[in-house]
Amino acid sequence: MSSRYGFRDVLAVAEFRALWSAEVVSVCGDQLARVALSVMVYERTSSAALTALTYALTFVSALLGGVVLSGLADRFPRRTVLITSDLIRAVLAGSLALPGLPLAALWAMVFTLALAGTPFKAAQLALLPEVLEGERYPVGLALRTVSTQLAQLAGFAAGGTVLLVISAETALGVNAATFVLSALIVVWGVRSRPATHRRGTEPASENRTSAARLLSRDPQLLVLVGLVMLAGLTVAPEGVAAPYAAGLGGSTVAVGILLAADPLGSALGAWIFSHWQSANARTAAIVPLAIGSGVALVPCFTRPGLVMSALLWALSGALTTTFLIQVQALLTRSVPDARRGAVIGLASAGLQTSQGLVVLATGLVGEQIGVYRAVGVVGIATAGLATVLGVAWRRARLRGRSFEDEHDACHGISTAKITGHGSAFRIPPPPGRHARRTR
Repeated sequence: MSSRYGFRDVLAVAEFRALWSAEVVSVCGDQLARVALSVMVYERTSSAALTALTYALTFVSALLGGVVLSGLADRFPRRTVLITSDLIRAVLAGSLALPGLPLAALWAMVFTLALAGTPFKAAQLALLPEVLEGERYPVGLALRTVSTQLAQLAGFAAGGTVLLVISAETALGVNAATFVLSALIVVWGVRSRPATHRRGTEPASENRTSAARLLSRDPQLLVLVGLVMLAGLTVAPEGVAAPYAAGLGGSTVAVGILLAADPLGSALGAWIFSHWQSANARTAAIVPLAIGSGVALVPCFTRPGLVMSALLWALSGALTTTFLIQVQALLTRSVPDARRGAVIGLASAGLQTSQGLVVLATGLVGEQIGVYRAVGVVGIATAGLATVLGVAWRRARLRGRSFEDEHDACHGISTAKITGHGSAFRIPPPPGRHARRTR
């Protein structure tokens, strides 16, 4: 019987508490800033399109940042990357608070601010497996998900109320302060480690291998990244929440209920994951859960009422989060440490990019066939793509096993001794075996 871990166990790790606290503080500030920017631009332009553009810029740089900047988390000490990224974002966020800032300059700073967040996320996610060993790691991912979803929900909910008391510029100043606080938390709570390429833990050939090349030569890693991006599709309903609610005859309260459904469902899914003890069962459930996350949205075709729609969206969010956490855990364990930051950064950027594209596509399709049918179409597409990825996963896994068997036969070694950095499904022995002594 393996050791069981819960949120209390991961919070007992001081370095994780620091990383977790820094992220929650930043997320709260980000949500407040998004609301403030939307209000500021709309007050100055009275243009819904320009307001939407400003909001979209907070996401659109994700892919560029993932490709160009995520590798910084491998080339430099990750603690240094976290602190530097936070301080740069503090300066940029503070500049946004300057009164009378031209729109072009504001948009450029918003874009750059989002870009600067990419190496932070890559470094943080790459550090987590070092901070949380064994089965503590996926539980830590689950706690991160619960916390960030609730922080986003609280940020959106409180943002409008806060802006009744303070100006949008002041709110942006508060966001800048959250980055400074995040940097201080990392300084105090995260110990310094050398850059991964200086540790001598990976062969030189692995250090020279780019993240893209590593993915291109390992079908199993590609499938995992594809599953991460697939998880972004189920955010589509949020992009059409306002017209969806209006079609039901609902008010702004109905919009709020619908927007709250996915984060609440995601938080619930992460909590369920943290109590799901069998790593093998979690892995086996990835594809069924991914298919289910799409199927949950298909009934939206029938234009269900507000309560049923919210329940369906919450169910989809819960299923999505449950399989996404396990995929992230497998991906992280399957990548060499020297390339971990870059690969995880690419996957994270792909997730955000798929979210942005599916929201845009759902809006465009919704104008032609209605938002209810558009959400249903996204559900069908998600389930179909999950099925395709499931087939690709099985084939890649079988090819990987065939190669390993051949390698064992030629070299006379046991499969158990092959760690296989490129094999997403060569999971190390259950960490609980090694962690019993700590319980």
